[in-house]
Amino acid sequence: MITEEKARQNIRELLEYIGEDPDRTGLIETPDRMLRMFKEMFRGYDPAQKPVITTFPNGQDGIIYDDMVVDSGCFYSVCEHHCRTFFGEYRFAYIPNPKGRILGLSKIGRVVDYCSARLQVQERLVHDVVEMLTEALGDEYPPLGMAMTMTGRHMCKESRGARKSGVMTSTYLTGLFRRNPQTRNEFLSYLSRKDV
Repeated sequence: MITEEKARQNIRELLEYIGEDPDRTGLIETPDRMLRMFKEMFRGYDPAQKPVITTFPNGQDGIIYDDMVVDSGCFYSVCEHHCRTFFGEYRFAYIPNPKGRILGLSKIGRVVDYCSARLQVQERLVHDVVEMLTEALGDEYPPLGMAMTMTGRHMCKESRGARKSGVMTSTYLTGLFRRNPQTRNEFLSYLSRKDV
């Protein structure tokens, strides 16, 4: 395990490698700032920060829900290939099992944030989020299906290399979303809507 002091020294050496003077006024505190930033940005490696995913028995409030639930939001992550940011929007949907459990809605965004807080590729990120949420609902009466789409801008493409703007879309579908074209099309119809 690398020590904090060693990590700080490595950052100083990287600054020297690019031609900077780590002892100049503007950079003296940079290694410490970067270490604090790394702890925040890469909290997804810390199991203690894994979100608690609240679920509720379906029907406990008198309503058994087995229609599609859709959530949306933003995500920010760091590409594992060049350590450059990628970010964008996600759409998530699931169909609760009538005998199973339902998700606390705010937990979806927390899971997205936690899984995003690692060196990632977008294709794995959609998979990680869906798998964590599926696991939280249990395997006795699993959800009837889950779907996630992420559309992201990648700075490794825009600020270096190809230097072209654009977005990448990654999708992961399970259950009815994969097997049933009507269910899949209903989810996909939400992708162009701004109110979801």
